[in-house]
Amino acid sequence: MSLKKLYTLVFLKNNGEVLLGLKKRGFGVNKWNGFGGKVEINESIIEAAVRELKEESCMLVQPSDLRNVGHLEFTFEGDRLMMDVRVFTASTFEGLATETEEMIPKWYKFQDIPYDKMWLDDKYWFQYMLNDKFFYATFHYQGFDKILEHRIEELESMESFYNNRK
Repeated sequence: MSLKKLYTLVFLKNNGEVLLGLKKRGFGVNKWNGFGGKVEINESIIEAAVRELKEESCMLVQPSDLRNVGHLEFTFEGDRLMMDVRVFTASTFEGLATETEEMIPKWYKFQDIPYDKMWLDDKYWFQYMLNDKFFYATFHYQGFDKILEHRIEELESMESFYNNRK
C-alpha cells in the first residue's frame, strides 16, 4: 500500500515569460521550479496554491485566476510515497517577485528556461503547461537523478479527467 501526499505547483506567465524560483533549501534545493508545496489539513487545493505562491515569491493571485492545467504523479524506487501534484497557471497577478527564505524568483523567456538546472521530468511536460494544454503525467524515479518510467498524455480538460477517475 502506498502513501499519497497532495501538492500544488503554480506558474505565473506573462508575455512569453514564466516565473520560476530557485529552491534555497529542502526538497529540490538548487533546482529551478514553480512555486508550491503541500496541501495542509482543512485547506483546499486552490487555497494551498495561493498560500504557497505568496509565501515563496510574495506574489498575489486571486483563486479565480488560477487554472488547473496538469496533474503529475511521482513515485520513487523503494519509497511508498506517491506525490500527487496539481499544476496551475495564472496570468493575472499582483506584486513584485521577491526573494524569500525558500526561493529566489526569476522571470525566464519560454525559450530560455534552464532545463539543465531543473527536475529531469520538466522537459517532458513543461511545453504542455507553457502552451496551456491540459495534461496528465506519471514519473517513476530511481533516486532523484534517473527516470525509470514515464507516461504523459494530453487531455481534453481537467474536469473530464477527474470525473473519469472517480
